[in-house]
Amino acid sequence: MDDVVSGTEADCVAAGPGDEPGRSVVLMCGVAGSGKTTYAQALEQRGYVRLSIDEVIWERFGRDGAHFDPQEYEDHKAAAEEALRHELVRLMQAGRPVVLDYSFWQRAKRDRYKSLIESHGYRWELVYLKANPETLRRRLAVRNALEGPNSVTVSEDLLQRYLAGFEEPIEEGERTITQP
Repeated sequence: MDDVVSGTEADCVAAGPGDEPGRSVVLMCGVAGSGKTTYAQALEQRGYVRLSIDEVIWERFGRDGAHFDPQEYEDHKAAAEEALRHELVRLMQAGRPVVLDYSFWQRAKRDRYKSLIESHGYRWELVYLKANPETLRRRLAVRNALEGPNSVTVSEDLLQRYLAGFEEPIEEGERTITQP
């Protein structure tokens, strides 16, 4: 049965994933503003290596995705994801625990990563941070005023597209943390 926990993402990190990172990869899942990066950074403090597409794009271009033409941004994201996928494999071969700070908004992508992780003798944990649209809007309003690799700007229109296209994990072995 899937785990469902209520509370903030930071409060719930202590409750899981397992106490010892070991040979595991945590797949963060949720819409922009749900708290994925905050949760992933807490895991990083526990010894996980955090991989983030947003940080790769910022490192390469010094700006967030909102400053690109949409197709150009998709191309940059695909290139960043490919680089991080290779880094994930390298880290698994080295025996390191990893947290993937992505949105994993499509079930097919989650399934591909689960297979990749299992093929390297690792276990995966899917952590779904579920938040209602008002919570997301409130958090994004704060985040949109910031600048940096983890402050990707999300407009109301883009948030609506994210919400419409998000494939909520159901019976995928996910650990759901419901945000207040």
